Amino acid sequence: MAEQADLILHGGEIVTVAEHSDASPEAVAVKDGTIVFVGTRKEAEHWSGPRTVVRDLEGRALLPGFIDAHGHLGGIGLQTVIANLLAAPDGDVTDIGSLKDKLRAWADGPTGTDSAWIIGFGYDDAMLDEGRHPTRDDLDEVSTERPVLAIHQSFHLGAVNSLGLRLLGFSAATRDPEGGVIRRRELAVPPSYGEPDGVLEEKAFTPASESALAGLPERELRALFVTGAATAAAFGFTTVQEGGTNLANLKALRDTAAAVLLPVDVVAYVKAEDALSSALDDPIGVSDTYVDRVRAAGVKLVLDGSPQGRTAWLTKPYLTPPAGQPDGYSGYPTVPDDAVVAKQVGTAVERGWQVLAHVNGDAAIDQFLRAVEAAGPGRRPTVAIHAQTAREEQVEAFARLEIVPSFFSMHTYYWGDWYRSVVLGEERAEAISPARWALDRGLRYTSHHDAPVALPNSIAVLSSQVTRRTRTGAVLGPQHRVSPLDAVRAITLNAAHQYGEQDRKGSIEVGKLADLVVLSANPLTVDPEEIRDIEVVETIKAGATVHPPAPTGRASEPPAADPATAPTPHWGCSC
Repeated sequence: MAEQADLILHGGEIVTVAEHSDASPEAVAVKDGTIVFVGTRKEAEHWSGPRTVVRDLEGRALLPGFIDAHGHLGGIGLQTVIANLLAAPDGDVTDIGSLKDKLRAWADGPTGTDSAWIIGFGYDDAMLDEGRHPTRDDLDEVSTERPVLAIHQSFHLGAVNSLGLRLLGFSAATRDPEGGVIRRRELAVPPSYGEPDGVLEEKAFTPASESALAGLPERELRALFVTGAATAAAFGFTTVQEGGTNLANLKALRDTAAAVLLPVDVVAYVKAEDALSSALDDPIGVSDTYVDRVRAAGVKLVLDGSPQGRTAWLTKPYLTPPAGQPDGYSGYPTVPDDAVVAKQVGTAVERGWQVLAHVNGDAAIDQFLRAVEAAGPGRRPTVAIHAQTAREEQVEAFARLEIVPSFFSMHTYYWGDWYRSVVLGEERAEAISPARWALDRGLRYTSHHDAPVALPNSIAVLSSQVTRRTRTGAVLGPQHRVSPLDAVRAITLNAAHQYGEQDRKGSIEVGKLADLVVLSANPLTVDPEEIRDIEVVETIKAGATVHPPAPTGRASEPPAADPATAPTPHWGCSC
């Protein structure tokens, strides 16, 4: 025959996710990075030639490569670099004592020794035995000679020691910034606002994280994108997001990708205020075309904070307000002025940029809906990131305005119990990540991991949608559980639609990229409670194995360049 495939896969359960086919094919053939055949094993033999690698999946499942609907590529790399303050199952911090031990150990290690700040990420006050945030006094016990930053798992709050507060210029005379809170030991009357206790929220936290991360050793900063991409590939992702970077880091990402072969495609979004403050009409360089596996797609707005950190902007009060806040407290907006939000959305739509907005609380969703309605339809899908507490009529508005809701479905596991007992109460907690409302209205909702807030664990993303199990094993909002197929679509074909890439990604069909993942079992056929035990066996990008390192005789990526040749980013998260 005139053509022969580079690779033929057979002998497993093939889940195509194709919308117009119920067939269960037996084989897939790949040539030049593209799927050229999907069908029976016998017909696939016509694509076999002397140079074709024919592989038996040995009963494993073959799915489209997973597509990250929202995350932070640099943040994935960051998880591997700084002290791990996460609770089980992703870490082993249980109380403030063990948190301090982790920070001390990191400070004495190879990265910490060369870092200006002592930094850790992932503590969760909901999981600490003390049930509170660490304070400046706690962190002074880690060091009084170096600044210390412990980052909350939401990446919307953090705690610093006394030296850190002094370096940031935060004192009793410092007013809370707009869109942020400096928590106080006790409230006072101006000109004194109260001595800071070390805990910083939102825009008061941002300068601490930016300063601390900029002080990491240059060798570690250089490797963030490369390490993040490799980690994402290990979880079966073939397309990832850098969701909320700045223009300088976008350039660093592009330069890194030019110097180092990334194993995944990266779609980048710049913070709206950064992009719109430029004198250029398109400082982002928005394009549908990947260059060195990177493309910029638009902007991200951050309109509120974190429900688990109780900084998200709600229309009804939190069940239990955080320390220092009165009864009736309902969070606050990051951008209080509706006119500013409307201008950001409207300008982005006029320029043909895709708009993503971080909106956890329903008040923030209301603000975003007003801006989208005023701006009118755009060329690219508009996305409501997280939409944790969306009301049913807001989901109706998503459908009317063609907004894609992208849910952080793993919240049901990580914070479901906390939402019921402390944050929202039973009724509102049951409706977080309301996937069923979205499906009932014909919406192609997506689901994401938001790393570094959680590990980029694709299997946990699937399991959380299907079971909605909390840490204690309770089912949170059983009415919003979805089928395994809908869960798979949320991180494959639906996510491809969110990016406008459904013609080349998201399903196993002829003509699409051979972005594939091999799993130890088929999530559509195992017991739903066993989905969480599935393992990622192999990730294939454009027909080449990118995880794990390929043995002899298997198609694989060419070797990557040394990440030390890449430029230095200055990373900060807008999770």
